[in-house]
Amino acid sequence: MRQFSRAARSMLNILIISDESKNIAALFKSTGFTSDMQNPNRASDASGKVPDGMQGYDIALLDLDTENWQQRLLEVRQNMPVIAFSHPDLKRAVEAMKLGASDYLGKPLTTETLSQVIEKHKKQILNQKYGFDEIIGMSKPMQEVFGLIKKAAASESNVLITGESGSGKELIARAIHRWSPRSEKSFMTINCSAIPDTLLESELFGFEKGSFTGAQYMKKGLLEQADGGTVFFDEIGDVSLLFQTKILRVLQEGEIMRIGGMRQIHVDLRYITATNIDLKTACQRGTFREDLYYRLNVINIHLPPLRDRLEDVPLLARHFIQEHAAKRKDIMIKGISSDALNILMGHSYPGNVREIENIIERAISFANTSDILPTDLPPYLLLAAPTKARPTAQRLRDAIMATEKETITSALLEANGNISRAATALGIYRQQLQRKIKQYNIAT
Repeated sequence: MRQFSRAARSMLNILIISDESKNIAALFKSTGFTSDMQNPNRASDASGKVPDGMQGYDIALLDLDTENWQQRLLEVRQNMPVIAFSHPDLKRAVEAMKLGASDYLGKPLTTETLSQVIEKHKKQILNQKYGFDEIIGMSKPMQEVFGLIKKAAASESNVLITGESGSGKELIARAIHRWSPRSEKSFMTINCSAIPDTLLESELFGFEKGSFTGAQYMKKGLLEQADGGTVFFDEIGDVSLLFQTKILRVLQEGEIMRIGGMRQIHVDLRYITATNIDLKTACQRGTFREDLYYRLNVINIHLPPLRDRLEDVPLLARHFIQEHAAKRKDIMIKGISSDALNILMGHSYPGNVREIENIIERAISFANTSDILPTDLPPYLLLAAPTKARPTAQRLRDAIMATEKETITSALLEANGNISRAATALGIYRQQLQRKIKQYNIAT
């Protein structure tokens, strides 16, 4: 009887679709995974469909020796990457990859091969409670974005990513590519606003030797170099009508011709575009071709501005602290105080995620303790933050505690984390210092 199981480790949940589900789950268990068998009677209906509720899984293992595996692969790949496996069969393996499988393994499966392939995919997932690939977010809008990324990755349709500058559109494009069957091929980023029309054809399509003065060699264009992979046109809304006409022809024909060339060259490409302007309005104004807009906007992913998902600010702040803390060699920045975090939560972020990263990186440079304090934040945030009148005694106590925390932190750094040596330098008992470390939540 066909069975489904769920294996989980470090938040990576595996859906197993196979008659040998129990044996495979046992292999996962021996590598550190735990399995949770589902009711096999609910595994599929008469049409062979995988049950609903697949959103809890990250990767699927699909046995190609089961019935209706093609249909199952088409359904499951819409929600997650699929690793296909079977008794060695080259024809079947090729068919599975063409249908969208991300990997193929031959039977018998071993703990080593399973570990390798799962770790390969695990690297694509953040070790965060909330996140997808390199993108972080716990808010409902971002969870919806993560779902769209998975669906877009399983499709070959063109994707248009919209959103304000600094919101992370290129991260979305890279995530789609990494989770797609083209992940082993190239990902070519083309900054549309950086290519003048005079260089458009030679950059995108390449040229033959002797095709014009100075063409002393044959050069492949960016599109030909990316053959088989994904092309990301960033800021597509900024391009000229000439640029749009050239790109539309490539999308329609799937062919290019080098300058000075005599034959068309077929290119197999997946197109992802991004813009921070309203292309629909641009079409109405005549600055963007409507036929190109509909070619590009098959799947639309809108990335919400950070001001509309402020609940993601604490996650982003802690993530960027971890990312940039190593730039300080004299002190290890571990976190951010609640007062500083409250100030960040009250900002509107016109620069979006790029702005909060800049704020955190600057704060790390100015911090004097293991936690980022309000005084470490940029002045414009402090000026905009609401002030609270506090009694003189409260302000004095806070100042004393901040000074004490800073003194203890410095002593620990000088003692290379040795609590006994730090206590001696401070002139207090080791037990007293341990209580203070716990009180101020100082990392050791």
